[in-house]
Amino acid sequence: MVNLASMHAEEMTLKSPVGGLGWEHFAHGADIGVRGYGPSLEEAFEQAALALAAVVTEVPVVPKIAVTVVCEAPDNELLLVEWLDAIIYEMAARRMLFGRFAVSIRGRRLYGTAWGESIQPRHAPACEPKAATMTELRVARDASGHWSAGCVIDV
Repeated sequence: MVNLASMHAEEMTLKSPVGGLGWEHFAHGADIGVRGYGPSLEEAFEQAALALAAVVTEVPVVPKIAVTVVCEAPDNELLLVEWLDAIIYEMAARRMLFGRFAVSIRGRRLYGTAWGESIQPRHAPACEPKAATMTELRVARDASGHWSAGCVIDV
């Protein structure tokens, strides 16, 4: 489980980018930051969602049920916040955890699918995320063409 109280001010990588794909958590006061990396914008958003899911539990989540999400925003940064907020909403409303994500972005609209299962005692949720925030919000492509997408999650 992620122990938010014991995280240091420096970033803590939990899943290193392999082939440009991965995610990390970073400390931010009482909250926690999530950041996803990928060779495409969509993959960076998928990895950011996996980082969000890992804030709640480290236990593997079985992808039994698919939930579709559609979001729209005027730019990539706000689209990331909308995407992560949609996942947080679906986790709370459906009492589910997710462990797999697929994203397609067309224009300013995101079409996503989250696969997961109902919360089980074995998941031992560490916290319940409240919202994605504008704090440390950044979506960018580096010189090699790889994307990163992240922000702070209010927990």
